[in-house]
Amino acid sequence: MSPLKLSAAVGICLAPLAAFPQGPPRQPNAAELLRDIERLSVVGSVLYVAAHPDDENTRLLAYLANEKMLRAAYLSITRGEGGQNLIGPEQGPLLGLIRTQELLAARRIDGAEQFFTRARDFGYSKTSAETLAIWGRDEVLADIVWVIRTFRPDVIVTRFPPDGVDTHGHHTASALLTAEAFRAAADPKFHPEQLQHAAPWQTRRLVWNRFQFNAKPDENLSGFVKLDVGGYNALLGRSYGEIAAESRSMHKSQGFGATPSRGTALEYFQNLQGDPARESILDGIDLSWARVPGAQKLAQHLAKAKEQFRAESPQAALPALLDAYGELQQLPANPWKEQKTQQLVNAIAACAGLWAEAYASEHTTSAGSQLKVNAVALNRSSAPVQLVEIRFTGGGVVAVNKPLAPKEPIAIENTLTIPEGQCSNPYWLEQPPRKGTFTVTDQRLVGLPEQPAPLRAEFVVSAGQRTFVLARPIAFKWTDPVAGEKYRSMDIVAPVTITPSTSVMMFPDAGPKELRVLIKSGSDRGEGVLKPQLPEAWTSEPSSIPFKLEKKGTEKEVAFRIRPPQGKSVEGSTAVNGTLRLVAEVGGKSYSRALARIEHSHIPIQTLLPESAVKLVRFDLKRKKGHLGYIVGAGDEVPAALQQVGYQVTILDDEALKTRPLAQFEAIIVGVRAYNTNERMPFYYKRLMDYVAAGGTLIVQYNTNNRLSRMSAQIGPHPFEISQERVTDEDAPVTFDAPGHAILQRPNRLTPSDFQGWVQERGLYFAGKWSDRYETVLSMSDPGEPPRKGSLLVTKYGKGAFIYTGLAFFRQLPAGVSGAYRLFANLIAYGK
Repeated sequence: MSPLKLSAAVGICLAPLAAFPQGPPRQPNAAELLRDIERLSVVGSVLYVAAHPDDENTRLLAYLANEKMLRAAYLSITRGEGGQNLIGPEQGPLLGLIRTQELLAARRIDGAEQFFTRARDFGYSKTSAETLAIWGRDEVLADIVWVIRTFRPDVIVTRFPPDGVDTHGHHTASALLTAEAFRAAADPKFHPEQLQHAAPWQTRRLVWNRFQFNAKPDENLSGFVKLDVGGYNALLGRSYGEIAAESRSMHKSQGFGATPSRGTALEYFQNLQGDPARESILDGIDLSWARVPGAQKLAQHLAKAKEQFRAESPQAALPALLDAYGELQQLPANPWKEQKTQQLVNAIAACAGLWAEAYASEHTTSAGSQLKVNAVALNRSSAPVQLVEIRFTGGGVVAVNKPLAPKEPIAIENTLTIPEGQCSNPYWLEQPPRKGTFTVTDQRLVGLPEQPAPLRAEFVVSAGQRTFVLARPIAFKWTDPVAGEKYRSMDIVAPVTITPSTSVMMFPDAGPKELRVLIKSGSDRGEGVLKPQLPEAWTSEPSSIPFKLEKKGTEKEVAFRIRPPQGKSVEGSTAVNGTLRLVAEVGGKSYSRALARIEHSHIPIQTLLPESAVKLVRFDLKRKKGHLGYIVGAGDEVPAALQQVGYQVTILDDEALKTRPLAQFEAIIVGVRAYNTNERMPFYYKRLMDYVAAGGTLIVQYNTNNRLSRMSAQIGPHPFEISQERVTDEDAPVTFDAPGHAILQRPNRLTPSDFQGWVQERGLYFAGKWSDRYETVLSMSDPGEPPRKGSLLVTKYGKGAFIYTGLAFFRQLPAGVSGAYRLFANLIAYGK
């Protein structure tokens, strides 16, 4: 592994100045503020480590952060982009972006912090050996060590056991790597380049937090350390189980809405390494300032601040807090100084009722452009406070030197010049990834959930003899007629963005297809030429399109007719793939970024700037003409993919399923997890079976059957059970158990090459048991496992046919896997 670049442009900041979540910094109420003052006297930290978003124990994190008042954090090895999505069509990196923000939303509730490594969630893995081989053991281990060295925990907790019992590859790998990192973080010879900006760190102990969902009633847990995390916090008015449920319910894309728990809640821990815990995982750890030489006066000032705090007039605690701030700044560097300084500044500002924000005149800008920003500071208490100056990113310093009189805001308008090189792209998506890891070139971004806000204002404030800084991201705010005032982060985009209407174009024949492209100006320099860069033998009409956008924010849609190679033989499973890149030439510069936004109500609006590229696939597809009905499942892009190759698709909602004649449809397709997400599906069972009996084809894609989502409804005309069997190796050999079967022969004659180029997995939630009235056509398996035959069940019923498939068509079709299209076309045609 080559050492990562250590850029001086980004300081170590394990709690970066992020964009506003969905509103301005929240003023804590008196109870929360008292808790924040008490927290200043607690010096200790715990790091929780697991593999994915939603693996964390939110109840334990809530307890540690709010009852013990420790600095608690969750390190998720991946961002969860390999999972499924219950709330939208986003897959892959887009889903990872959603799940990143869901974790941040969860942490805002339970009070912990959030970190990541560069590892990619490449889908379910059955062994830790496979996981570590794909991730790259050394790189991910180095990332965990970096987080340990910079976060400096007293205790590390793993969610999963390193022996791999009752879990899978990613989970076990996360525990194995954490155990290794526990030792490596203290070794100065391990990745010494990190020591330019961090120091070796020896954590006191490593423990495993025994998960309880699969505990046996008679299991002997006497060898575990117990901790009751079910307490009630009177100041917050909630139990930690209630806080945890609200936090966990932020994982909405995974359907993890949780019910609050109240009362005793025991967690169990097993010692793995380090000083053994006997009564508590915090045994023997001094959590006071006594562990820091020279901090006695600081501790006294903090105790006095708590004593002087008054709920009705929090500013009474300010003199002691300001004395504590001065004392803290005089201490030598220590593992807690930076983080406690930020906590202390926040407490001072909250006790003074200080309001400080900076907001822009528009939500989008581009590098080199100018942006008007309003900065407002307001003192809502009687505390004597002075605004010294305001420092702006790219806009210099505005001197103020005025007292902040109570209830009299000071407003400053300034114009910023946006620095070159800035953009809103998530840092881990800026470069093409490798199979197992994201590409990140700056070491000090590693670990962060998102990059620090690129545009910010720093309010320099003085009170008494002390001067401190309130840093605020520059946001955009507006008034929604329904929701009221809303905030969002600033988007820094390219001067011109070029967004194609699709990321994949399928050419089932030699005819041309239209590609629509939206050109949008991010600045007032919007005149240029758009050119598609095509693979060899592909052509476009026209070859370029000039454009002129009068001002920032204007857009224009243009279209190219893309023609695949002519006269080149494409037969059977043969496919010709290539990539089309769109490049806009403006003012002597080239731009090739698209603009995409993700909007869900529970997370902030996300903006990303992917490469403006389209995958081109010319392949041979024979299909039966006809009208398809589609019952949408969770996060489903299959209908659009089918329309791309010429099928007419009608979405069947509840009303259509109740009243619309179904005989008009050649086939009806049920989307993934439809029976898990649509509670009305069992009511349509008879109508769908009548449709099949009358001559229709019904194709049901996978549904889950596990502890979180039970499958109790009948799906097919004959009994079968959905298991948790899957084949995770996307390259696993596929055997044609019935090579002469119509599904493998008509209208497309399939060969093993049709199963080349699949992405992430073969399939999941295969049938486990089934009636002998079903036929199985394919078998496949992961290495070392017996053949799995339940990926495709087929039966004739009346005049029609029923098919259940666990094959991952929901991934393959949007990804442009030609063989998956050919097999799906055969499923649609079966039974006629």
